[in-house]
Amino acid sequence: MSDQIKHECGIAMIRLLKPLEYYQEKYGTPFYGLNKLRLLMQKQRNRGQDGAGMATINLDASPGMRYISRKRSNAPKYLEDLFQKVFERFKDCTPEQLQDVPWLQANKPYMGEVMLGHLRYGTHGDNTIETCHPFLRQNNWITRNLILAGNFNLTNVDELFDELVELGQYPKEKSDTVTVLEKIGHFLDDEVQRLHTWYKPDGYSNEEINELIYQNLDVPRLLRRASKKFDGGYVMVGMIGHGDAFVMRDPAGIRPAFYYADDEIAMAASERPAIQTTLNVHIDKVKELKPGHALVVKRDGRIMEEPFIDPLPRKSCSFERIYFSRGTDRDIYLERKKLGQQLAKTVLKAVDYDFRDTVFSFVPNTAETAFLGMIQGIEDILNKRKQDEIEKLLEKGKDIKPKKLEKVLSQRARVEKIVVKDAKQRTFIADTSSREELVSHVYDVTYGIVKNEKDTLVLLDDSIVRGTTLRDSILKITARLRPKKIVIVSSAPQIRFPDCYGIDMSKMKEFVAFRALVALLEENNKEHLLEEAYQRCKAQENKPNEEVTNEVAWLYDQFDYEEVSQKIAEIITPKDIRPEVEIIYQTVEGLQKACPGNDGDWYFSGNYPTPGGNRIVNRAFINYMEKLDVRAY
Repeated sequence: MSDQIKHECGIAMIRLLKPLEYYQEKYGTPFYGLNKLRLLMQKQRNRGQDGAGMATINLDASPGMRYISRKRSNAPKYLEDLFQKVFERFKDCTPEQLQDVPWLQANKPYMGEVMLGHLRYGTHGDNTIETCHPFLRQNNWITRNLILAGNFNLTNVDELFDELVELGQYPKEKSDTVTVLEKIGHFLDDEVQRLHTWYKPDGYSNEEINELIYQNLDVPRLLRRASKKFDGGYVMVGMIGHGDAFVMRDPAGIRPAFYYADDEIAMAASERPAIQTTLNVHIDKVKELKPGHALVVKRDGRIMEEPFIDPLPRKSCSFERIYFSRGTDRDIYLERKKLGQQLAKTVLKAVDYDFRDTVFSFVPNTAETAFLGMIQGIEDILNKRKQDEIEKLLEKGKDIKPKKLEKVLSQRARVEKIVVKDAKQRTFIADTSSREELVSHVYDVTYGIVKNEKDTLVLLDDSIVRGTTLRDSILKITARLRPKKIVIVSSAPQIRFPDCYGIDMSKMKEFVAFRALVALLEENNKEHLLEEAYQRCKAQENKPNEEVTNEVAWLYDQFDYEEVSQKIAEIITPKDIRPEVEIIYQTVEGLQKACPGNDGDWYFSGNYPTPGGNRIVNRAFINYMEKLDVRAY
């Protein structure tokens, strides 16, 4: 999208199912696991620009030896910095020591069989090293140590935090990560204690009981108890000190998770192609973790996928399909093409089917796949028109002259690379006008392709959130090409509602669709409806989540979809440009058709997958009405 927003984090989990000597013998290095973790994280770097972290557990450590190692980085080149610091710990080793697995495991960190990695997008708060995952809950009992990382946001952190306080805990901060860590940690303690109490009367020693806990700790039960009141979208990855590992996915499948397992390795990640590339395995071998299920890898290597919470209707995030996930996933690639293809007819209608005087292009690079789909759809329509023209000529009963046939067949869409992302300008100059001038040149254009005052320029974007980049940069710079008209096409529907499951979109005033709604209400003498909706939102503040309804959706219902699009076009059109500007949006129905089974479309439709979502949208609207520039969650 041309408007940059922060969004989903990335998770990576690896469990080596053989001793490290096995990988040294087969692959020539005892660092096989670390190298795979680094590659798995590298292939998901699109999911985190603010920091990264990793942790390992050594299953063979004796008491008194370090068995948990963790490293985090928030450096500008965070992944490079992270693994450089990890491998620095081996620089003093001799060649013989680097091949001596027992020595490495006894003397060096990060030589574990259980590994967890995380890439962070900070949706809010400080970007300090302390905010980077994984988080560690330490205990002198090996079975009570917990390492946790995740891709999640919960709508009811306050409620969960209060429950921890009622349990007698004293959390060090009120964040969703710490709250979840302590919530799961509390029930881990409880499950371990339950097993210890169960076996103690049978005469087992404490060391023997530890072994029994390793074998019999019921991780799905633990997660079931801990997550009963979680409301939000989440994939959480955890490692327990003795070596059990788990990946848990929310019951609506909002956040993505995939895994692969064979007799050598188990691997989980946020994106399927990352696993395919890291292990060179076919798409059919990589499974999607089912919503409401946990992938559990026990210390002894047993692997299971089990439910831990009752599933909800599947509402996987459609923004993953449109924009966030890497387009190298086969299904996502085809869905993005379909999103563009479905817009072809509407786009051609907007340009009056004028192929000669219309130039088609896209911005930014992430929109390329949808653009390919749109052009494919346009060419399909054009080929049908060519066929009809030839059939009409044949119906006249005359031979078709070669020049006439050539003229018909030579018709094609004019596809050009018009807008390019230029090097980012650093705005050292303090005055506003100079800073705005530099910002407007984030993009550059190809000159001499668009015919002055004659061509229509069609630009496809994958989504439009705020519209500020279009207004302040793209439209200004493309207007210099002097097109007759500029048509902006969004492969995503209008973004109307805030997100509360991981994406940094929570303030109503930032959505250009909402600003268009307010403008329409004012122009049609309906601004009193804003106050009415505000009062209904306030009346629901103390109701249980299950009884709260989305009051903002009612405001949008006052106007047709196209009316809102027209008003958005007015808002984003700079006052000093000559070309007419039109905006074409994907419809919600078109999105659902293109991305079947991944219809988590609450940002577009207002249909939130969990009860807490309605509370968040109402809170965001209250903040807007009360002029509070704060997040809604």
